[in-house]
Amino acid sequence: MATDSVKTEVGSYFISNYPPFSQWSEDYIPDLQQALASEPRPGVPLGLYLHVPFCRKRCKFCYFRVYTDKNGSEVETYVSALVDEIELVSKQAAMGGRPFRFVYFGGGTPSFLSPKQLQRLEDRLRKSISWDQAEEVTFECEPGTLSETKVKTLRDMGVTRLSLGIESFSDKILEENGRAHLSKEVYKAWEWIEKAQFPNVNIDLIAGMVGETWDTWRENLVKTLELSPECVTIYQMELPFNTVYSKDILGNKIETPVADWPTKRAWVSYAFDELAKAGYSQSSAYTMIKDPTKISFSYRDNLFGGADLLATGVASFGHISGVHYQNKTEWADYTGDLLEKKQLPLKRAYRPTPEQMLIRETILLLKRGYLDVDYFQTKFGVNIVEKWRPIWDEYVETGLATVDGNRIELTRDGLLRADGLLPPFFEEQHQGVRYT
Repeated sequence: MATDSVKTEVGSYFISNYPPFSQWSEDYIPDLQQALASEPRPGVPLGLYLHVPFCRKRCKFCYFRVYTDKNGSEVETYVSALVDEIELVSKQAAMGGRPFRFVYFGGGTPSFLSPKQLQRLEDRLRKSISWDQAEEVTFECEPGTLSETKVKTLRDMGVTRLSLGIESFSDKILEENGRAHLSKEVYKAWEWIEKAQFPNVNIDLIAGMVGETWDTWRENLVKTLELSPECVTIYQMELPFNTVYSKDILGNKIETPVADWPTKRAWVSYAFDELAKAGYSQSSAYTMIKDPTKISFSYRDNLFGGADLLATGVASFGHISGVHYQNKTEWADYTGDLLEKKQLPLKRAYRPTPEQMLIRETILLLKRGYLDVDYFQTKFGVNIVEKWRPIWDEYVETGLATVDGNRIELTRDGLLRADGLLPPFFEEQHQGVRYT
């Protein structure tokens, strides 16, 4: 996406990896299998992602692999497959006896599972793995799926960080955008969460949901500050190809219902200002944290810095010993007989070149808002200022970044359009290709 785009068009904007996912293929599966069967690279931390793909409803802006029509028996089928996969993963040489530094339960809606299902899942997982030494265990929650018993169960499981998908405090906007919860469920859940005393609770907001106005956005910030979470993450609404909104726009040739980029950036900038007034500090292009001495982001920082991530669950993405990969993306393929045959449900992969690994780490770490030039010189033997001098010069000239000795830093304007600043670093063959 160009940095000067105005209208919110259909297409991916948020960048989470490199090279683009559209370039991954089955041709690299042998590379992946070799990586899994080999001892890990020295000193590389290990993480685990578990995908729980169930939701009460599908949000109109959602582009993840989720299911809203599965009964209890099908949920159990999936959980059993997930446990079987993790048992297989735990036996791979790539584990190397390493403890998990970070664990992430994502979705979908992991909190869709009942307390009993969560307890059974934990009991079965712990026969193969442990996360007791992890710096961070994150669990994504939809407010309406929580109960006091479930929140206590999560705390007992060893979850250290809850991420609560509030998105908006306006019931009208929540309903318009297809969210399953309403604001009253947020406040019920918050009482239970505070009582359980999680070390870190994050609130997700989305700037620019359909129906958003300046008044509703200001109210979002008032109510967020009343809750006073440890962390606030703010995304700008986008329209990837496979969302309900995108299909409607493309199929019926209607105008985009999402606010334009300058408006969304203005809303996020306002939010940053209000949070800063309340004592929050900038942690990335999306996050503000209350206490930098207390809150760290093990999942984000390790993953951006090239850590190994074992991905489990349907359609999940991982990275092991320099090879990217994704699991089977269809229910039948994932829950079928592959796991019964003791075969991992792998769909596609990609082995980046050293140049691509440098690009990946540069663009992902830039999303934090700054880069340490010496870090890249030490790790890759490359001076990233000189390598991409024309790009940095342009960003400095246009007020998007500063370059001062060893530090490259995004300005406020740069932070607000961080993902739009990343494609110029892509190699020529990846310029303009579809991202997903």
